[in-house]
Parts: sequence; structure tokens; C-alpha cells
Amino acid sequence: MLFSSTLSICKAAVLITSLVATLGNTQDIPTGNHPDWPRWCGKVYEAGYPAFNPGGQTVPPTPHPNAPLLHVQIKPRYSLYLSSETHGEIIVKASISQFHGVPWNTSTLNATGPDRSNWLVFTINLVDTDDVLISNKLIINSSTPITTQFSFPLSRLRKSPSLKPIVLVLYGAPEKGTPSFTATTQLYYLPEKSISNSTGFPGGSVTKIDNLHNTLFHRNAASSNKFVPLFPHGFFASYDNFLREPNATSLIQAYSDLGLNAMTPLTNYIDSAPEFTYMDKINLKVMYNLREIYKNSSLVEANVLSARNSDSLFAYWSIDEPDGWQDPFHYPRQAYSLIKSLDPYHPVAIVLNCQNYYFSEYTISTSDIIMTDVYPIGINSTYSKWGTECTPTLGDCGCDNCEGNIQDVSSRLDDFVRYENWLGLWEKPKMFNPQSFHGQDYWLRDPTTEESWAMDLLGVNHGAKGLISWLWPAGDRLGRAHGRLARVITRGEVVEFLVGRGMNMDEEREGPVKADVIVQEKGNGEAGNEVVDAAYWVQTFEGKVKKMLVSVVNGGYVDINAPVTISVPAGATVIEGVPWDNGGKSSGATSTEWKVEGGKLVASRLPAMGTFLVILGMMP
Repeated sequence: MLFSSTLSICKAAVLITSLVATLGNTQDIPTGNHPDWPRWCGKVYEAGYPAFNPGGQTVPPTPHPNAPLLHVQIKPRYSLYLSSETHGEIIVKASISQFHGVPWNTSTLNATGPDRSNWLVFTINLVDTDDVLISNKLIINSSTPITTQFSFPLSRLRKSPSLKPIVLVLYGAPEKGTPSFTATTQLYYLPEKSISNSTGFPGGSVTKIDNLHNTLFHRNAASSNKFVPLFPHGFFASYDNFLREPNATSLIQAYSDLGLNAMTPLTNYIDSAPEFTYMDKINLKVMYNLREIYKNSSLVEANVLSARNSDSLFAYWSIDEPDGWQDPFHYPRQAYSLIKSLDPYHPVAIVLNCQNYYFSEYTISTSDIIMTDVYPIGINSTYSKWGTECTPTLGDCGCDNCEGNIQDVSSRLDDFVRYENWLGLWEKPKMFNPQSFHGQDYWLRDPTTEESWAMDLLGVNHGAKGLISWLWPAGDRLGRAHGRLARVITRGEVVEFLVGRGMNMDEEREGPVKADVIVQEKGNGEAGNEVVDAAYWVQTFEGKVKKMLVSVVNGGYVDINAPVTISVPAGATVIEGVPWDNGGKSSGATSTEWKVEGGKLVASRLPAMGTFLVILGMMP
């Protein structure tokens, strides 16, 4: 429940709110139970009200009575293709499920022989013309989900590039003809943008989502019009005390000089055009803020038209915590549809605050990227400033259903992926908004430098593809801390692991994958340690050069003064580098020795709140 200091946008929001209240639209009733009571995430938070089930929980699905089922999904490899490109790719996922799909004959699973009864034969067609883009087949088995890419010439679309999406459908069936399967998706085939405007089409940046790895690639003048990996790392930035200052461009430069590569400015082009122009100049990536105005289509349109040809733009931030505010479901969908119709060249992000409140309603057809606010530092997770307990049915303690430790970050990201899997959805990219503030009687202190690094890398370990902290100015200590980590994870070899080397590169990638951790306890043998979190990424370049990145976080407040073993895939041979080792100390002093032993990565010790990135060479 945080409020922006942006003056002009807030004034507009007040006018909009008054207009909505005057109209009295019944669709504007907040979601959930007891909408007339003071609630957050569907739960009443003031004293004097009874606890109740807020509703809206995403729960595990019930097995289908005719399981096993074959669940088939399709998606373009990249969220958009440009008219300058010649080929596209469609990803087909097929898996045996107890919950989603169409019944599949169990006798055919893992079958061998000439009858090919376990083959799924399919075509992928244009819905409006029924023209076939791809015709192929997959072998279905019970143990391994299949994810395969199929290439096709974009000329087969037989369409002029436009801003409207093209609907595709997969028609599939076993070799014997029944049952039949369908799956649909959308593909954007857009007019090329020209930085020089030589084509007559407006220039500016383009952002692609890699739907196979849920990562971002960005193109603008600074990248020589080539798509390069983007891991945004920065802050939501205030208008007051920062972007409205007379020396704002100097302040923006100082922000960038810290190593931060992205910003979500809490202002707009009307009030801050020179500042946005300067961000273009220095290639500071921008997520454009629409959160105060997203219910007003006219204001959304005016702002998108102002921002969409910016060279620094990488995404739009449409809505802030609609689940917390219990906003009516139609508003996020309405805003998303409008933004995409005006600018399909950039993704749209939505921020969720709640742990489990109408997840599907606030994420389906509302966004391309899901961000999460998890602010666990300095809270009382059991009793709130409002004089109530905090439980799954009552209260607001500043971090919904949290324990009040840094592990709340990884738990929330894991929850969102779990919900998508339960719902049978294609996973969307996730971003994490780290806590860099205190106050409002919820958060008694700022995170320490070490806690900030630990939360950031916990987010990365659990799939976050960007880090945008709340709120700038954040103070010199936290600004330098985030900038120092950003210099490592947003560039060079590390970002190639986290995002990819580049589009159309000859590489295979895997990660993040959770790694098992064993602590050698003195006199007590081996034991797992729940506060140590580790993940790895593997890349194979040109079919032969193979490397691995391992990220390790000691999320506890006590040193582990014993060897710690991290299980990694077979083939690790040598440590090629340690690009990040804070040693649990803000000075950055190295205090942990690493080695490869028996094909596993071993740390001599892990200091409290220690964070580490280690690159391993592997056998090809």
C-alpha cells in the first residue's frame, strides 16, 4: 500500500476517481467479499470487523475422471516478428497430465513398433484462412514432457505486416485419427521500425519476449539495431525530490553511473519530456508508468502515443497492485487491450501484491510480464499497526501472508509459477520489486546491504528476469549496493546465462534449475540446510563449448563454518571465475574458497547473508 509522490499524475487520478464515482457504474464494485469494508488483498484490516474467507484463492486442480490426458500448448518462440525477418518459430509443448487436456489412450504410451500409435500428427494453421504454416508430428510418452520448436517462412503468413495479432490454431490427432486436439495462440507480425525513419514508419526501440526462456531482448540505436539480452535492474523513481528537480538530468546521470541500467519513472512525458529525452541519450532503459491513469482510456492513449517511439522504452507498467486494491477485473484487461493495440512493439507489465488473491483474473489477458511486490524486511508479520492479527483471513502487515524473512521472495515467485501450472497456463516472465525503503508503520527499517543482495539473487534463482526496486532516491548505501550487483548481472557473461547470448545464436540453454545443497556438519555427518538456496544455468555454445553459472545464497543470519556441497549436472571440471562474491560483507572481501570435487561444487564456508556467482567449465 504505497503511494507515489508524482503530483500531476495524482491530480489526474483524483479527477478520474471523482468521475467514476459520479457515474456510479456497477462494474466498479471492488472484487471479493464485503466490498464496503476496509480491505487489502480481500481481507479486512481494521479492528472491529470479523475475519472471513477473502475468496479468490488459486487451489490445486482435481484430477480429471478420464485421465491421463494429453495437454498440448503452442506459442511463438518470440512475442513478435518484424517484416525485416524471414523466419518464425512456433513452440509446441505436449505432456501427459492428470488435470488438463484431452483423454489419451494409455496403451499407446511408450509404445514401440511400426503402428506409431503414440504419435501426435498435427498442423498449425492460420485461423482466418486455414492456410497451413507447419505440418509435423511428435512422439508422446508418459515420462517426459515434450517441448519442440518448428520453423516456418514468414512469407507463409501471406499477410502484410500490421499492428493486429494473427491467430493460429494447432489441429492434432493420433495416427489412428481420434481423439482430436486443438490449441491456439497469437503471433505478431509487425512493420519494421527504422531508427533513421528511412522507411517512413516511426522509429524507436523494440522488445521481444523469448517465450521459451521467458527472457527479454531489446533493440535500439545504442545496440546498432540488433537485439541484445536485457536484464533490467533499477528503481521506481520519484518525481518529487528527483525527476522534477532543476538538475534532474545530472541526477539521472549519477543514477546510471552507479551501474543501474533501467528505471520506472513516476512521471510522464507532459511533465518530464527533457528527462525522458536524456534517458534516450544515455540508453537508460525505461518501463513507462501508467498506473495512476490506467482506468482512463483517453489518458492511457495519450501517454502511450507519447512514449511508444522512445529509444529507451522497454515496457509499460500498466497497473500497480490491482489485487491489493481489489480493483474490478475489467479495468486491467481494458488497459492491456488498449496498450497493445497502440504499441505491440513493447510488453506490458502488471504488479501484484497479494500472495493468493484472484491470480488468474488479474493476470490472464492483462499483461505480458508479472511483477511482484514482496517487502518482508522490518515487518511484524503476525500483528499489524491497525490492531489486528495477520492471518490468511484477516489483517495487513505490509507483506501479504509473509513470514518476515528474505525467503518470502523465493516463496512468492514459486507460488506464481505453481498457480500457472495448476491453471494449465503458459508461464509468463516474472520480475521482482525488491524492498529499498522503510516507513508507513509497516517497515521499521531499510534492508541491510547484504539482505538486499540476498533478496535480489533469491529472486534471480527463482526465475525473476528483472529487478525494479521501490523507491528512488533510496539513499547512498542501497543505491551503491544495487548498482554494484547490477554491473555484474546485467552485462557480460552473466547476463548471457540469465537471458541468452542473443537471438538466433547457436546455443542451448537451461536454467534456473534448483540445486540440492548439503552441509557437512561437524560430528553429525551431512544435512540439508533450508536457508541455503542455489540454482544453476547451463549453456552449450555451437554444440561443443559448455559452461555453467551457479548462484548460491546463504539466506540465514548465521555463518556456516563447514563445507557446503552444491549438486550440479555431471561434467563440471574447473572453476573459470567468480564474478560475484560479497562474502557476507559489504566491503566485498572474498572469504569463501570454491572447488570442484567429485563433479560437485564445494564451498569452504558460507558467511551469513553471503551471495555468490560461480562460473564452471564443463565437459562438452
